[in-house]
Amino acid sequence: MKLIAIDLDGTLLSSNNEISDININALKKAQEQGHVVAICSGRAPESVHGLLNSYKLNCPIAASNGTVVKIGEKVIGMTSIEKEKVSNICEILDREQFPFRIYTNDGIYIPSNWEYRVENTLSDPSIPEEYRTHPHFKRMLEHPQGLVGGIKTFDDVHELLDNESLLIQKFFVLTINPEKKTKLNNLLNEVENIGITSSAPFNIEIMNKNGHKGIGLQTLAEYFNIPMENTVAIGDNFNDVPMFKAAGLAIAMENAEGDVKKVCAVTTRSNNEHGVAHAFETYILK
Repeated sequence: MKLIAIDLDGTLLSSNNEISDININALKKAQEQGHVVAICSGRAPESVHGLLNSYKLNCPIAASNGTVVKIGEKVIGMTSIEKEKVSNICEILDREQFPFRIYTNDGIYIPSNWEYRVENTLSDPSIPEEYRTHPHFKRMLEHPQGLVGGIKTFDDVHELLDNESLLIQKFFVLTINPEKKTKLNNLLNEVENIGITSSAPFNIEIMNKNGHKGIGLQTLAEYFNIPMENTVAIGDNFNDVPMFKAAGLAIAMENAEGDVKKVCAVTTRSNNEHGVAHAFETYILK
């Protein structure tokens, strides 16, 4: 019995944001053979569950980059950012009016001036042209009101911090100007006890330093009593690296970044060539 952790965007999903029938059949066949197939994504839990339900797939999830681990509706693991650090992060992001989302145990929150922040960001003349053609670019710029579970806005982050029951797992920040992204990374590196990663060239994702897909994979392995050497991770980007390092077998997508592939033992086909199914057939299915 193996535990297979699969990323969504750029991995299980094609560039059209669809899961192919070939991939679905491979996942279901693995489940029928007794393996545990989990989704490890940067997306919020509500978004992951909504997507899986639309394809009638039943999988445990490690959402928000592994900071929220769920079996159905049962939360078995959650790693949140200290509220003092949340305040520090928001102060840094507000200086340049970066558009950002806050992922919480009560859904996603965005600044009330989200549209202004996006327009301000898009008006920057130094946006690399290759960003505009990136498969995730348009989706990440859209107002997130269509996300499953809805969206909430705030004027001042202290509105959230004053809510004792609200726990914050992740920041998702749009950073389209490469120079500003480097500067932002440097400022965030001065904040203690946070971890920084990305799932595309033009974003930064911020979690607790102990909140990442590697911890999400370990939490699932402990729950299902599966040794880490019997785990498999499949992904394509830098936020997948912690689970690659934790897994018994790390499989990169053909469309993965070169530095991401270096961390993995093997490479499968691209996300537009049913690479997940190919990996299952090659390394998992009997």
